Amino acid sequence: MQISDASAKDSILHQILPSQNDQPPCDARIAAISRTTSETDVFVKINLDGTGVCNAATGIPFLDHMLHQIASHGLIDLEVRATGDLHIDDHHTNEDVGITLGQAISKALGDKKGIVRFGHFLAPLDEALIQVALDFSGRPHISYGLQIPTQRVGTYDTQLVREFFVALVNHSQMTLHIRQLDGMNSHHIIEATFKAFARAIRMAVEIDKRRAGTIPSSKGML
Repeated sequence: MQISDASAKDSILHQILPSQNDQPPCDARIAAISRTTSETDVFVKINLDGTGVCNAATGIPFLDHMLHQIASHGLIDLEVRATGDLHIDDHHTNEDVGITLGQAISKALGDKKGIVRFGHFLAPLDEALIQVALDFSGRPHISYGLQIPTQRVGTYDTQLVREFFVALVNHSQMTLHIRQLDGMNSHHIIEATFKAFARAIRMAVEIDKRRAGTIPSSKGML
């Protein structure tokens, strides 16, 4: 087929060839972390300015489901691959995924210039109602207020929810408060927590145009 119109040629070439606009910007907040111990091997890649794409394969189905909540509701692109000593239990893999995700978040945020810094959200899921507030303060702290009524959801030990967030908080250096205002179903309580956390993160890592690239602290550093 012969095309004589130059604009038509340009249009077809644009459809065939990737545009420069399709490439990640040079200031994209993307980080990848690998962490290997005698118990686990974990890889996490994160894009804080993503669209909610998630590829999670930790060997713990319920944890994969919760990581999808973080990505989808936080508009974070997330890749998580983990192998571990699941023949013992899920504890080491669950914790080390939290550690590595926290490290990836911290690396992607860099010096934290221009971010909103604080985030909060109140998430309902049927009868469950969970409030999350967080601050990328540089001071790790967790206040955990969940009262999960059953020991397991499927095969997942519900005590591991706290262990995951403790690990993430310590290595992302955030302050995190989780409050359960209502809830009877363990699955609903946990999933609402991850959704509220995702929304709070989304708020906190957004760029505040009024800050013009400055550190969001009266001290000048975080």
